[in-house]
Amino acid sequence: MERPWERHYTDTVPGTLVYPHIPIDHLLSNTAKAFPENSALIFGGMSITYQELDRLVDRCAQGLFTLGIRKGDRVALLLPNCPQMVIAFYSVFRLGAIAVPLNPQYQERELAYQIENSGAETLIALDMLYPPVSAVLDRTNLKRCVITSIKDFLPPLKKMLYPLFQKSGRQKVTERKDIKRVTFRDLLSDGPATMPAPDISSGDVAILQYSGGTTGVSKGAALTHGNIVSNTHQTVSWYSIIRRGQEVILGLLPLFHTYGIAVCMNLAIATGSCMVLIPRFAQKELLKAIEEYRVTFFPGIPGIYAALNNYKDIGKWDISSVNYCVSGSAPLPLAVSEKFEQLTGGIILEGFGLTEASPVTHSNPVHRERKIGSIGLPLADTECKIVSLEDEVTEVAPGEAGELCIKGPQVMQGYWNMPSETALALRDGWLYTGDVARIDEDGYFYIIDRKKDMIISEGFNVYPNEIDEVVLQHPKVSDAAAIGVPDRLRGEKVILYLVVKEGEDLQQDEILGFCREHLAKYKIPRKVEFKKELPKTSVGKVLRRVLREEALTTED
Repeated sequence: MERPWERHYTDTVPGTLVYPHIPIDHLLSNTAKAFPENSALIFGGMSITYQELDRLVDRCAQGLFTLGIRKGDRVALLLPNCPQMVIAFYSVFRLGAIAVPLNPQYQERELAYQIENSGAETLIALDMLYPPVSAVLDRTNLKRCVITSIKDFLPPLKKMLYPLFQKSGRQKVTERKDIKRVTFRDLLSDGPATMPAPDISSGDVAILQYSGGTTGVSKGAALTHGNIVSNTHQTVSWYSIIRRGQEVILGLLPLFHTYGIAVCMNLAIATGSCMVLIPRFAQKELLKAIEEYRVTFFPGIPGIYAALNNYKDIGKWDISSVNYCVSGSAPLPLAVSEKFEQLTGGIILEGFGLTEASPVTHSNPVHRERKIGSIGLPLADTECKIVSLEDEVTEVAPGEAGELCIKGPQVMQGYWNMPSETALALRDGWLYTGDVARIDEDGYFYIIDRKKDMIISEGFNVYPNEIDEVVLQHPKVSDAAAIGVPDRLRGEKVILYLVVKEGEDLQQDEILGFCREHLAKYKIPRKVEFKKELPKTSVGKVLRRVLREEALTTED
């Protein structure tokens, strides 16, 4: 197959790589041997070396083994960016079990669905995030809950002061007597001296990463050890500017998200880099961390760079240590890129990926032309083609729009227990992404639109049908449809169109309050439009396209 993009690879990026057949946790153990005294993680001012991190992972794996976790068992992780998240991830991999990362913003309904769908019987959660799970325990098969606190890995002084900064009042926690509940600290100390090494192959599933894919409800993309290790080596090869054992990578992207897992956690661990863990986005704290720890590599999204550009006190901070940034999840505006590059002196490389591909598939090159508006070139061993939107088979000519299809070692095994959905997404070895794209004569790719109505807000997938279903549960609503429109900071924002039942009075504040009770923050509509009726096809399907066109004509 012709690969026009390879003409633009740098000398340090080969078209084909050799991938080691190792479990993911070997990335850590290998680095711990090469750079034992290097800082692996910095959190709240406390540093953990690679040697210490590897030992903590061992102890956590032993503790989980004592609890009864075995190869193939699913372990749900409900944690923010903190050392416990990294330790838990790699301990699950070390056992040959399967990690199921959950979004801390999820509400009860969303948490219950993914825990039940994955078949997870074990949960590792932050204490502050546990109450919503406890409320839906009866709707899950959970047998074990491991609870941790942010203060568990804070320096002594911050640990002592931690209670002073906690919110007053406790959320209600419902317990089930048949569930074994232990602390994370106990888990690290109660494990046996030795644990039998499981037989883990590259084809074994390592992560169930939930995504909407191209159609339907949220689905668990089954990513294998081979998928993750391959994609890690692809990204390490592409970002050849990374100096082994010398970089400081900003860990702001959430580690429950496939982007953060790949370009923050795994990339850092594979290269012996130090990852500065940031649990939430706040301009002042972020800038302080960049200056204090001399961050050199900054993975992010356009909204983060834009927010820092516009921060009134940006000039007070020295962020000149940043050499490279990686931007994904939404198109990067030229003005945002240019201003942030002026502030740092570094460069931003726009790329692309999707959960079903572990996730990285494209990036603009480091030392060759960066094309504005392009997601760049396919990574090593990543085959790409653009097929006709009509027959979904015929390849279209350069410059023409069609569906982007991808094949490579990073492409998922399939959707967890969803053979029909898997068959739609994977055809003859090709992943049909659902993205409408084009390729130019040089082999650079451009994303134009999506075939389906999925919305990407703040880097997360939002499914309009899910919002519709929640809103339709309100007793005053007779019809509803959510759409996404471009937003400079979020990528896209959600607009809700709804029809109120005859004789009822419903205001925007009331319906938004209802949404806050049942949806994660990033799924909540930013605007509500009331209509007498929604445009529909002859068979009753809402024409979101018409609503989107209407919204675009009225948006500023």
